[in-house]
Amino acid sequence: MFNDWESADVLLRQLDTALAGHALNPEVLIVDDGSSIPMPPGFASHPFQTLRAVDILELRRNLGHQRAIAVGLVYIHDHLPCHSVVVMDSDGEDSPSDIPALAAAMERQNGRAIIFAARAKRLENLVFRFFYQLYRIIHWALTGDTVRVGNFSIVPFASVKKLVVIPEIWNHYAAAAIRSRLAFETIRIPRGRRIAGSSKMNFIGLLLHGLSAFFVYGDIVGARLLVAIAIALTVQFLVAVVGLSVYLAERPDPIGMAALAAGILSVMLIQAIPVALILVFTVIGSRASIGVVPLRDCPYFVSRVQGVFGPQC
Repeated sequence: MFNDWESADVLLRQLDTALAGHALNPEVLIVDDGSSIPMPPGFASHPFQTLRAVDILELRRNLGHQRAIAVGLVYIHDHLPCHSVVVMDSDGEDSPSDIPALAAAMERQNGRAIIFAARAKRLENLVFRFFYQLYRIIHWALTGDTVRVGNFSIVPFASVKKLVVIPEIWNHYAAAAIRSRLAFETIRIPRGRRIAGSSKMNFIGLLLHGLSAFFVYGDIVGARLLVAIAIALTVQFLVAVVGLSVYLAERPDPIGMAALAAGILSVMLIQAIPVALILVFTVIGSRASIGVVPLRDCPYFVSRVQGVFGPQC
């Protein structure tokens, strides 16, 4: 949550109502992603019947929703051992009424798999949906995996223990979970509507979010691009050979042909060498570099934890 106290307050009431009668009595941890607007008086003052507790995990600075999720998962791993964790946005686009379906799907897997909500229907405008489909095609071409899911999911605690040592969740939670080969399943769930206000995510933010998924697959993307460049250069070389053959047949000029051939090959070599080196070092570097280890590093970003509802309040 970032500066969206109104939506979060309504969402808590919706959670309390939606989970009644399902034998689900969760503790809620709201990750406050460096909000500049302070918590309003009376927040979470509703007389909850289903929720056991509501805590706010305040971050020292705004990190973005993917890194906020990573910090939240590490905090739960360290301080709130539990049966499972539901990861969801606080604006209502992830509907509390769909949580029982996620929980039931996880139980059918005997608690061995993360269950992601696969979006059966998106409510964004036509332009967004066009670029989203284009992104899915590019993502599949570069990674071999299709884009099917977002943040909304239920995670067995055994999987939480594995996620918190996967560096890539710092950049993209869902992509990291899938790339790390943790067991997962999907169920089709339509996306909901925002409760209030407008999204803080602009086009650049969405673009960076999409590129973060590519970073998770950095070695695969680098290897595929290297193969694609090799194929493109091969095709370019064959086209040049055919062109030179035609040129020689029409104008037999060995010296001119040799100069032209040398020029074409030089251009191809100039194109290939730096790109190949960059891609090779990117692939090797991504395998050798550990970077952020969430279990180790995420606690540095926690400012404090404030209880707003529950036995401790």
